[in-house]
Amino acid sequence: MTRIVIAGSSGRMGRMLIEAVVNSTDCVLHGALDREGSPTLGQDASAFLGHNSGVLISADLQQTLRGADVLIDFTRPEGTLTHLAVCRELGVKVVIGTTGFSPEQKAEIGEHARHIGIMMAPNMSVGVNVVLRLLDMAARSLNEGFDIEIIEAHHRHKVDAPSGTALALGEAVANALGRDLKTCAVYGREGVTGERDPSTIGFATVRGGDIIGDHTVLFAGIGERIEISHKASSRSTFALGSLRAARFLAGQKPGLYDMNDVLGLGA
Repeated sequence: MTRIVIAGSSGRMGRMLIEAVVNSTDCVLHGALDREGSPTLGQDASAFLGHNSGVLISADLQQTLRGADVLIDFTRPEGTLTHLAVCRELGVKVVIGTTGFSPEQKAEIGEHARHIGIMMAPNMSVGVNVVLRLLDMAARSLNEGFDIEIIEAHHRHKVDAPSGTALALGEAVANALGRDLKTCAVYGREGVTGERDPSTIGFATVRGGDIIGDHTVLFAGIGERIEISHKASSRSTFALGSLRAARFLAGQKPGLYDMNDVLGLGA
């Protein structure tokens, strides 16, 4: 049994992860973390499911992580980095679903990966990661005469934009075209912008309601357009993908992995 700790256990994603672990036949809930001051501290982590797991929600990183195999973390960049430092000390592997890291923070994660196994992906959905491979093929074939726009929509509570998944889609397209997303991305348009530069990749962000996550990459040509989309109707897809990643990571040496490694899709 893979012993799993869930960070941000009282949040929407945290509860979905706990439910997935509780329903799993080969994983066990070893611990549940939440921030200091959370009203859920001391409560049973699976009480919201109508039964007791015997695992109490805690803010004590050392105590909760000791003896665990894998931490699954969908929190905030600063919190994830704090958790990583303790996981490195205790030899606990980490599945990171958190997005919004700066280049410096990503470098810090890379340093931790020299000592423990880390699986990091902007989206844990199996479907999204298949879409990333489809985009590589599409971009290489549609490399002339097509304008590329990425449209993403999420719930009103999401704090970063564009989403980590949208940026990953943009990176997949840019890499296939031999471009650098940092220099060709356009994140907003307003006023008289002039004609569209055909070498750019545009991003549009929508925030509202309870949208779980919609992503579309539009290849717009003359007389035709191709749209490759993924729409998530439940966070369970991210939870199930995360458990798949945790199972994979449990048997790996130190290093930085992604969902291509988990799914055997290659680099």
